[in-house]
Amino acid sequence: MNRAIYPGSFDPITLGHLNIIERALDVYDGLVILLAVNPGKKSLFTVEENLEMVHEATAKWPQVEIDSTTGLLVDYAREHGIRQAVRGLRAVTDFDAEFSMALTNRSMWEDFDTVYLMTSAEYMFLRSSTVKQIAEHGGDVSRFVPPTVEARLRARFGK
Repeated sequence: MNRAIYPGSFDPITLGHLNIIERALDVYDGLVILLAVNPGKKSLFTVEENLEMVHEATAKWPQVEIDSTTGLLVDYAREHGIRQAVRGLRAVTDFDAEFSMALTNRSMWEDFDTVYLMTSAEYMFLRSSTVKQIAEHGGDVSRFVPPTVEARLRARFGK
């Protein structure tokens, strides 16, 4: 089976993430959505909440697996026999950080590659941090996130 990993914090998962997942499934037989837990990063939702939201948002794709890790991406990939990661690019500004990460991962495991997919134009500007900020101020995020995520954001911010 030709599988890849799509790593990220997914705090919360957005329609932009789902666009990349859907497009990656055109290329791969299976995709592991890997919630990469960064203890140094303040998350709005717990790991469990984000895993639930990812599961709800991807339930229509049986070839999607969901997991989390607190370790290195390449260690997870090697342990699970997966040699490629999928990453989404929104704009050229994403490329510098993504390029550096890809080279670092490749230096730790020479058989590991990163494949980049451009997000659809309607999601080029979309970031989870922006969605959280809009929701915190009572704005409408329905065009940025799945309905279950929108409901959780409303509940979290009481708006």
